[in-house]
Amino acid sequence: MTQPVDVIDPATPERRQAAGTQTLLRGLAAIECVATGTTEVKGIAARLNTPRSTVHRMLNSLVAEGYLHHVPYKGYLLGPKLIELGMRALEQRPLVALARPHIEALAQRTGDTVHLGVVDGDEVFYLDKIPSTRGLEMRSRVGLRMPLASTGIGKALMLGMPPSRWRQLHDAVATAPDTVGGRPGPLPWPKYEKLMAGFLRRDWVLDLEENEIGVRCVGAPVRDISNQVVAAISVASAVPYMPDERMAELGPIVRAAADAISKELGWKQDGSATGRP
Repeated sequence: MTQPVDVIDPATPERRQAAGTQTLLRGLAAIECVATGTTEVKGIAARLNTPRSTVHRMLNSLVAEGYLHHVPYKGYLLGPKLIELGMRALEQRPLVALARPHIEALAQRTGDTVHLGVVDGDEVFYLDKIPSTRGLEMRSRVGLRMPLASTGIGKALMLGMPPSRWRQLHDAVATAPDTVGGRPGPLPWPKYEKLMAGFLRRDWVLDLEENEIGVRCVGAPVRDISNQVVAAISVASAVPYMPDERMAELGPIVRAAADAISKELGWKQDGSATGRP
């Protein structure tokens, strides 16, 4: 006797749930498109491989709910609800909340821009920024990603990685199209490796205009209770405010601020397995 075949009706809860999940993921993908600079229906539809009519309806819904904002003849921007959620996400991250008083104090003491960041793949992800009181502005911002190997904060994060990985991160930046085309980049590998070895011994690093012409910075790693590098901070300013002598003076100051944040995370500087290597 032939067994009946189970057929899932389009109206069943399973199908409705699958369709709802697909719609949700499409909406999130559309938001990511806008966040990365694809702001028109045509481009978003192409990236999502979805009919324009479907994308247009989805975008209208996201605008209505405040997740996107539409500017006539220009396209879509991230909406106020995402800005609000982003701020709440930052506030709820213990690292940001614990580090904020320390980086504010460091910024007040130095008068320079102070950053807080974490590793995201081969890049540093900027979690917080205290602007300079000198009236200087640089391209860094909260939410920005930059290469680890060419930034002060990124090099500080690299101090928590095996030295065998340094070369890979260095070469990835040194051979990037924007670097080869004349943008700043890391120093040649032999000198870079030697400097990194020195940075590892003293536990703070330098960025000598490798990420942005005219900008230098000093960075140091932040550790948690298990002595793992989980974040880093940096002090950055224009070259006239960052002569070699001042950078040498700032190194221990930045490291002390990083240590203070580390202690908030349970790190202990006692020379044992839970202290600085």
